[in-house]
Amino acid sequence: MTKRNAPAENGINGMVKKGKAPVVPVTVLTGFLGSGKTTLMNHILEDTSHGMKFAVIENEFGEVGIDENIISENVDEEVIEVMNGCICCTVRGDLVEALKKLYKRVETFNGIIIETTGLADPAPVIQTFFVDEDIKEMYKLDSIITVTDAKHIILRLDEVKPEGVENEAVEQVVFADKIILNKTDLAKDEDELTMIEGRLRKLNPQAPILRCEYSKISPNELLGIGAFDLKRVLDFEPEFLDDPDAEHQHDSSVVSTSSKVEGEVNIMMIERWIQRLITEDGANLYRYKGIIAVKGKDEKFVFQGVGMMFSGSFQGRWKKNEKRESRFVFIGKDLDIAFLKEGFEACRVTASLRFSVGQMVEANVGRWEVGKVIKQWDDGNAYRIRLRGDNTECWAPVDINAYVRSVRGG
Repeated sequence: MTKRNAPAENGINGMVKKGKAPVVPVTVLTGFLGSGKTTLMNHILEDTSHGMKFAVIENEFGEVGIDENIISENVDEEVIEVMNGCICCTVRGDLVEALKKLYKRVETFNGIIIETTGLADPAPVIQTFFVDEDIKEMYKLDSIITVTDAKHIILRLDEVKPEGVENEAVEQVVFADKIILNKTDLAKDEDELTMIEGRLRKLNPQAPILRCEYSKISPNELLGIGAFDLKRVLDFEPEFLDDPDAEHQHDSSVVSTSSKVEGEVNIMMIERWIQRLITEDGANLYRYKGIIAVKGKDEKFVFQGVGMMFSGSFQGRWKKNEKRESRFVFIGKDLDIAFLKEGFEACRVTASLRFSVGQMVEANVGRWEVGKVIKQWDDGNAYRIRLRGDNTECWAPVDINAYVRSVRGG
């Protein structure tokens, strides 16, 4: 990433107290699961027009990290810190240590961006910058940017939580210095968007709301804007700094399961498995994403989704010495964790194929036709077959008798 000094009056370089080390600005990027935070992060990192350099602290709820593998390669790997667990409770101490460890490397940077997990209450993260004396000397909280999803935000705001458990989506909106209303293309019409903005403004009348699609927002709207105001927070929560060690309770019905498996999977089986999941459990799936090593493909299959809205595509190639492994994380309510892991494992390619190259088989092309296997694992399919009758070619996606079988009577 290129580094260019911005004018001091823009407030986006590390600020220097007279006779002291620079104070590094920090932007906290928050928002509920699937709102588009990582996509926004990548837009920032891939945009070279702002000429700024940042360190990134990535926080994920699951035990197996996904986002560090799909974050833009335009950021220096030396300044990426990944913490698995909720930043507002279980790994909050790790955040303090990460910030202190990073300081010497980032004191000349334009800032740090912290992307929280979608289940994080931003309050404890904010408190971190006011209760630790070393952190107060090293860093200054610049802004809290909250990304909301026009398709799901009302559902999340209206969700009833158990007694003593805060609604994280509400907290994320309340503490925002600027609100991004993302995925506006998924709203029914302008009236729905106006209604959503009205709900957001009831919770936070002061934060500007910016509409966008695919998290496309100019970095200049988000970075170095000097928007955080502790007085505003104390006005609506006077005891905000009184008990920074207070416990934060998550909804116990919301669970996360993740898995990392060496080896490769069959693309058709993984797609069918995911389709079954979102059909049967879509309402309870808050967020799911993964990176898959597909047998017969040099590219990584990256998928993600919210509820029944799934997207997946091949993105980037596996590096020469990179371990081909598949990983996923699912976060939702009342999920059957054992079922999820077993289903994922069942998609792995574990056995050698039944038919070798050059062997005659019967292929199901609507009817059974005899052909010759000319390639194994071609573009994610178990077999590529040349039919004997007219030399046309077809694929058998899975090595089962429904697609390809031994020649009958042969």
